[in-house]
Amino acid sequence: MNLSMKRMQAILVKDYKEFSRNLAVSSTILVPLVIALFYSRMGIDTIQVHLMAINMTFSLVATYIQCCLIAEEKEKNTLRNLMLSPATIPEILIGKSMLTFIITILILTGSILLTGYNPGNTLIMIIAFLLSSIFYITIGTLLGLIAKTVMESSVIVMPVFFLFSIGPFASAFVEKYPVLKVIEWLPSTQLINLAESLENNFKVGDLVQPFGLISLWIIIVMILTVIVYNKRMKDDI
Repeated sequence: MNLSMKRMQAILVKDYKEFSRNLAVSSTILVPLVIALFYSRMGIDTIQVHLMAINMTFSLVATYIQCCLIAEEKEKNTLRNLMLSPATIPEILIGKSMLTFIITILILTGSILLTGYNPGNTLIMIIAFLLSSIFYITIGTLLGLIAKTVMESSVIVMPVFFLFSIGPFASAFVEKYPVLKVIEWLPSTQLINLAESLENNFKVGDLVQPFGLISLWIIIVMILTVIVYNKRMKDDI
């Protein structure tokens, strides 16, 4: 599969111009930094707090911004032109994700520095963060394809924020409410479990479930995204 870097870079530049003009969306990237600064001022130094700030960054930046960028393309009816262009599906989806990925990594780095998080194994956590970024950006793409307007995208992304950012803390009530056991399978929960494992004498086997489940989530959401994308392409045509 040949990918055209020029086409993907053109999409990246276009997204950057639209993103910089939309203050309602671009200002959102400051929220995780403010939250991280607040936690650092409180002096709370636990894995759960560090990872909550990180998971919020993924939801508020990776998912929200990506969702809004895709929804804005649909609202302006420019996504249809992009779909009918010579660019392939991978080129469009990767190109539309590049800006969000760059911003996510920058804000994630800032949040980690502000909270002072020092992972037990930096390399393993970097890989986990990269995989998580791909997952949250992909789910943002999926929601953006579903949303009809930018305003609707702001609403549709909220369940994702609460589920993946705050949801892991509900695992404390699993014994009382067994239905909440599903929360233990969330990628955000697996990220916390991974971080906790790395603080101890972890074994290679301890990494299999977190990485396996996060990767599985990515595959599932990617398949759904391609299905919805193809459906939208046929609807637009």
